[in-house]
Amino acid sequence: MRRDNAYELTTAVMATANVFLRESQRLFRPHGLTAAQYNVLNVLAPRADGMSQRELSDLLVVDRSNVTGLLDRMEKSGWVQRADDPTDRRVYRVTLTTSGRRLWSIVEPRYHDVVAHVTRGVSISQMNECIELLKQLAAAATTWESPEG
Repeated sequence: MRRDNAYELTTAVMATANVFLRESQRLFRPHGLTAAQYNVLNVLAPRADGMSQRELSDLLVVDRSNVTGLLDRMEKSGWVQRADDPTDRRVYRVTLTTSGRRLWSIVEPRYHDVVAHVTRGVSISQMNECIELLKQLAAAATTWESPEG
């Protein structure tokens, strides 16, 4: 098998993503959270009035049907609540409960500590270059054409 820099780069990105996912599970599991649930808490935390389920799915870049199941589990755990939107009865507004806000306030500083640890040897310019490269790769990944047509 031929290996080149492009292959090595994409393999390294995928391996890094897998390590980040595994380690996020190690961080969040003791709190009864998944990475996806933490992301919901993190998105909702600064929004006292919450947001619609659709806005949440768009922001998280997750299919709406997946968000529904995710929110069902989080609502059952008492971390979020859904209520009718006062301006549109077809829409649910999702907000953090007191329990969800408390959980986020415990986990969020720990998450930032881990991020600081992981990035401690990386300069700001390296981070910015990496962010741009990852955006470029993500955009290109959606444009390839299957050889099967």
